[in-house]
Amino acid sequence: MSILYIVMPAYNEADNIRDVVTSWYPVLDGKDEHSRFIIADSGSTDGTHEILLELAKQYHKLHILSNTGKYHGEKLIALYDHAISCGADYIFQTDSDGQTKPDEFGAFWEMRENYAGIFGYRQTREDGYIRVFVEHVVCFLLKVYFRVQIPDANAPFRLMKADALKNYLYRLPSDYNLPNIMIATYFAYYNEKITFKNVTFRPRQGGKNSINLPKIIKIGWNALWDFYRLKKEMNNEN
Repeated sequence: MSILYIVMPAYNEADNIRDVVTSWYPVLDGKDEHSRFIIADSGSTDGTHEILLELAKQYHKLHILSNTGKYHGEKLIALYDHAISCGADYIFQTDSDGQTKPDEFGAFWEMRENYAGIFGYRQTREDGYIRVFVEHVVCFLLKVYFRVQIPDANAPFRLMKADALKNYLYRLPSDYNLPNIMIATYFAYYNEKITFKNVTFRPRQGGKNSINLPKIIKIGWNALWDFYRLKKEMNNEN
């Protein structure tokens, strides 16, 4: 039986985290006994961490990483590294803001043996036109820089074989801002067997998003240099 690690970054999600944990935890039912639900929370100031510690007493397969960096990207990298180090066969990542639906996981799990990565495709998004526009720009840039055709590079709903992820994760700095984008890019560029499947993406179920437009612009500007540097490394390797 395959070991599944569900991983989530969290930051100031006190309004959402209890419902998110209780709705996602049952996904582990019927999975290998060594499967785990791992949430990285470092830097929260609204009581998120205290709620998680309370929940971990009730849900024995829920573990909390509290020694990661504060930001989303470095939390993701730490989570992936933790899952790989603990012997996960499959790693599923989603976010802790309640925008994704646990009942859509089953279809991904049923397809797991056929693909190295199954990535969510948010064909319809309910989190604002600015983020939709940003995603379109990112996918265009990936096509220009890396010659890959990816419909949704940053969707926080992805199931990956740990052995495949391990091939690419450690190419990234531990504090890299946009690991999910580059992981999807690596999978596509190196011809891993992948597919994109429609998923629901709802508005935030509570709380306030910590990423605003100025931050998006700053991250995007830095990403241009990062893409250039990473593509140069890939060219040198080839």
